[in-house]
Amino acid sequence: MAQLIADRRDVDFVLFEQIKRVEHESFDEFNKKTIDLIVSEARNLAIKEILPTFKDGDEKGCVLENGKVTVPESFQRAWKLFREGEWLAMCDDPEVGGQGMPRLVGCAALEYMIGANSAFMLYYGMTHGAAKLVEAFGTEDQKKRYMKKMFAGDWGGTMLLTEPEAGSDVGALTTSAVRNADGTYSIKGSKIFISAGEHDLCDNIIHPVLARIEGAPAGTRGISLFLVPKYHVNDDGSLGEFNHVVCTGLEHKMGIHGNSTASLSLGEKGDCIGTLLGEENKGMPEMFRMMNEARAFVGMQGFAVASASYMYALDYARNRVQGRHLLAGKNPEAEDVTIIQHPDVKRQLLNMKVYTEGMRSLIYYYGNCSDIVHTTDDAKLKADTSALIEVLTPIVKGYVTDKALEVCSHGVQIYGGYGYICEYPVEQLMRDCRIFMIYEGTNGIQAMDLLGRKLSMNKGESFNYFLDQMKKTIEDAKKIDGIQGLVEKVTHAVSRLEALAKDIGQRSRSEKVLNAYAFAHPFLEVTGDVTFAWMHLWRASIAAPKLAEKAGSLEKDAVRNAVQKNKEAAFYAGQIESAKFFIHTLLPSAYGKMDAILEGDTSVEDILEVSFGSK
Repeated sequence: MAQLIADRRDVDFVLFEQIKRVEHESFDEFNKKTIDLIVSEARNLAIKEILPTFKDGDEKGCVLENGKVTVPESFQRAWKLFREGEWLAMCDDPEVGGQGMPRLVGCAALEYMIGANSAFMLYYGMTHGAAKLVEAFGTEDQKKRYMKKMFAGDWGGTMLLTEPEAGSDVGALTTSAVRNADGTYSIKGSKIFISAGEHDLCDNIIHPVLARIEGAPAGTRGISLFLVPKYHVNDDGSLGEFNHVVCTGLEHKMGIHGNSTASLSLGEKGDCIGTLLGEENKGMPEMFRMMNEARAFVGMQGFAVASASYMYALDYARNRVQGRHLLAGKNPEAEDVTIIQHPDVKRQLLNMKVYTEGMRSLIYYYGNCSDIVHTTDDAKLKADTSALIEVLTPIVKGYVTDKALEVCSHGVQIYGGYGYICEYPVEQLMRDCRIFMIYEGTNGIQAMDLLGRKLSMNKGESFNYFLDQMKKTIEDAKKIDGIQGLVEKVTHAVSRLEALAKDIGQRSRSEKVLNAYAFAHPFLEVTGDVTFAWMHLWRASIAAPKLAEKAGSLEKDAVRNAVQKNKEAAFYAGQIESAKFFIHTLLPSAYGKMDAILEGDTSVEDILEVSFGSK
């Protein structure tokens, strides 16, 4: 079985040829040689230590006994090495114990690690997000007490948001906070679906908890954020008494079995004490600081799992011998060939390839945007890029994870019957992948966010800036020989998206608001389609001149000859074929969806509940 997880040559293409790291003094030590070493070390850790936990974690899962959760034993060594390598805070400020590496580079490292076992890396994702909340909103005492231990991976972290009757509707939560004379709060309530909510990888777990202070306004306006440790932390940093955060159950799930998805009871069997994090009644905007990071992380999860499925399927198709070549006809003497030579298998592999490459470019680009925001002194660039990140977030979380499941489904299909059994990894990858469309805000919510908030943000200027980045790539691509057909089609797609955004945006602010939101997810989908077309045109505009240099020209015979002799020529030729396939074959379906959105059929609004069928 191949253990590639990700395409290293394509990783390097995006890192060094497409999206180059931000030039800033804080990143001076991260030259190409250093970045190569970082990515290689991440790959080694992923393949040698994290990958062995993949199947083991799925089969053994987590065990709850007397309120304590035990993770699969194999996770302990992998977590120890992950923590000792200081990977948890690789992109964070050295002042908090981080490595200070560019987020762009961190994307490459995470791709390998998450692709090896997304359930294992969810312990990282939750801890890092919670630590960033403490860094952003914590008092000096809270930072001293919790932050560095969390960034080091010595202590874990979570997000306690969801309740049995308050899932997506967070404002309906009932968890309460009562002020104590010493300035702390007594917390009481129940939370469910808590990823990494209870486990034995760390001595302590620090829970950011959404709760309502007695007397606070109803709805989201009255929600505050609290830090609630599993064990109290003494002034000298040692652990004190249990804080009565009790695990009452573990979910039995479709996938990610190695991650502890817990139900937690706070303050039901004893005092549970928390401290206010940030300001009273500002819990939702504060939590969204973590939520946006979490949504980007979920997009990374979807991408990394899709990449792993593609690499496994590609290896299988190159080695699995089955059936004669189509051109052999009925010749009984013809030998069977590897299945990668069959047109329909190649079509599915190409689907997997172009979506995986599009995901890689978009997610690395997103990481690079974060680097720009954190390093630039240009106020306008910082504001524009911050807004661009906001626009991209529902695409990274929603569109990417939608397509990740599609990629994983192709992976199962290419394996055939073997893909449906547990002996091969693509079956588990598809099961693990399904949650990414649901948690941290379902993809329907991502679509509503894109339409309701991001499209109109800054009076539409933020979405226009997003479109302007596409147009800049188009203008640059116009100067490149051999890709003019691609340029024309992407230009048309961006123009169509711009007109569509204006139309549906107006509907969302009119009496046709229900009609607009009935098409919110299709709008997210076509926005993602055009975004990937942009990424593939960008890739082709880099690859075409380099291929022409290696082949002597872009004539078909010259390219074919060069590809047979030169791996680099083969890679660049593959980039152009990817762009052609996505833009010529997959992108046109977006136009039909755009037409449907513009037509504004009212079936979703008109259908009555009883029309769905009998009870």
